[in-house]
Amino acid sequence: MKPLAELMRPEKLDDVIGQIHLLADGKILREIVNKKQPTSLILWGPPGCGKTTLARIIANETGTEFLELSAVTSGKADVVKVIEHARQNQRLGQQTTLFVDEIHRFNKAQQDAFLPHVENGTITLIGATTENPSFEIINPLLSRSRVIVLEPLKLNDILSILKRAQKKLKITAKKIPQKSLEKIAELSGGDARVALGNMELALQLAEGQITPEIVETAAQKRVPGYDKNGENHYNLISAFIKSMRGSDAEATLYYLARILQGGEDPKFVARRMVVFASEDVGLAAPAALNLAISTFLAVERIGMPECEYNLYHCAMVLAKCEKSREATDAMYKAKQLASDYADLPVPLHLRNAPTKLMKDLGYQKGTEWKAGFKHPKGFMPEGL
Repeated sequence: MKPLAELMRPEKLDDVIGQIHLLADGKILREIVNKKQPTSLILWGPPGCGKTTLARIIANETGTEFLELSAVTSGKADVVKVIEHARQNQRLGQQTTLFVDEIHRFNKAQQDAFLPHVENGTITLIGATTENPSFEIINPLLSRSRVIVLEPLKLNDILSILKRAQKKLKITAKKIPQKSLEKIAELSGGDARVALGNMELALQLAEGQITPEIVETAAQKRVPGYDKNGENHYNLISAFIKSMRGSDAEATLYYLARILQGGEDPKFVARRMVVFASEDVGLAAPAALNLAISTFLAVERIGMPECEYNLYHCAMVLAKCEKSREATDAMYKAKQLASDYADLPVPLHLRNAPTKLMKDLGYQKGTEWKAGFKHPKGFMPEGL
């Protein structure tokens, strides 16, 4: 028997739930299907948002044969075989859509191999990726494709999908009440495949009514949307830093919680706070740097989970304290001057004078060895 997620996969564009920004009248995917103009696409979005489903529907409704590869399991021989099949189709006047799931898993050379076949029309390529195409897909392939950004399904979208499944399976509202459907949707993280899988398992576990408690048992634990090597990693770290910079302690701790629950190395977070203490707090609260360094040492020596207290403590202080970028701005200004005027000689009065000849030439002239001494000629090289 097919899994429920596969059983519920839409076969027509009109049956797809969500992604209105792409599927409404006049929007790009709707126009591609209406005009039956196969177009190479990169579908970028989170798991369970409909990338594979849309690729199949586009191929079917534009009248092309749908061939599928997974970059995780496919090798060179699989690609050669698929391309040869597409060539045969081309000779017979049949267009081919090649769908490559997880296309970001192919290396540069493997992605290069598709270019001539996309250019000469042997295949229409549709790649699916959960990673930012700017980083993971080679530029020549991006320039020959349209990047389509899919969004996580909204709670109401997931509920609509679950109700459609409920109707298809002829399950009464008494068996799965509304509050249980809402719990399934809530625990899905915007992933329709996860929602349908949890619904299916809950049906198997329950002898009677499916309660929210049974749903939680089936779902076990919501998987945080965090990939230490993916774009969401950088998005969450960026949000964490910007929340501290904006002095929003509540948001700071929320993003910190998501980062740590996603499995990030706590030392990475501590290092970022050490940098932040100088870059963004700086002269407004110089002691913040001591706190951040102490936090890093505590994280290094104590480890998780106990060091969470130190991380949250430090993050809250950094969010709440005054900010000053004076030191940071001065650093950038100094670096720019040093770059623009890299060869200016050090003024004579600032030079070391270990010999009589150097003193006779004016080295160190007028300099006095006392705290706070200000030389009448200043300290910057002539010309600055």
